[in-house]
Amino acid sequence: MSCNILLVEDDHAIAQLTKMYLEAEGYRVSAIESGLNATEEIRRSQPDLVILDLMLPEKSGVDICREVREFYQGMIIILTASEDEMSEVSLLKLGADDYITKPVRGHILVARIEALMRRYRSHMLTPEPRSISQAYGIVIDNESNIAHYQQRPIDITQSEFEILQVLIDHSGTVVSREHCCQVARGIEYNANDRSIDMRISSLRKKLILADVSSVTIKTVRNKGYKLVGRQSEN
Repeated sequence: MSCNILLVEDDHAIAQLTKMYLEAEGYRVSAIESGLNATEEIRRSQPDLVILDLMLPEKSGVDICREVREFYQGMIIILTASEDEMSEVSLLKLGADDYITKPVRGHILVARIEALMRRYRSHMLTPEPRSISQAYGIVIDNESNIAHYQQRPIDITQSEFEILQVLIDHSGTVVSREHCCQVARGIEYNANDRSIDMRISSLRKKLILADVSSVTIKTVRNKGYKLVGRQSEN
């Protein structure tokens, strides 16, 4: 599956090896090694996907991700050496579609890229008919990809919207972690992958920030997640 990729990585050796590996897999790759020019290069070239190192000199990946989400609708994969769960949650909140912890294994990177591009192109080529779902006062519109509570928009990312939509569609019943993983990332479930847990944690916090008092996302041990009303959490 061919696509244009912009790699932002300040380590020259890593950047060149990654570029060579991806080009051997059929991708068209441009690489820049400075965070200072990254935002303008993304605006100019509009790549299908950006692979963005978190720890860049002069300008961090966090700042770049925040800036480009004002105008860039493509996919973003963050490369991070961080083991701090909260920093990874923050990346998802800023609009990253996925993250990979360094050192990056080439076949894992390619698998993540292919999964994201399948989702991206599927949405572009076969848009879903408009539907509106609601539960516990939350209303979601899949055409605008906006969720509302008491007529106020809830500030969530695309993947969080997709998870919230499937929870609302199955309101009161358990949605497996496997299903959430497929909905949010379009890839096979991996029991050691914590990204779904972090997306659920981020979504919970955003519902609280939006003063959503009628509902909570309950974790059902060894099964998954369930959207329940505050009066029926047991």
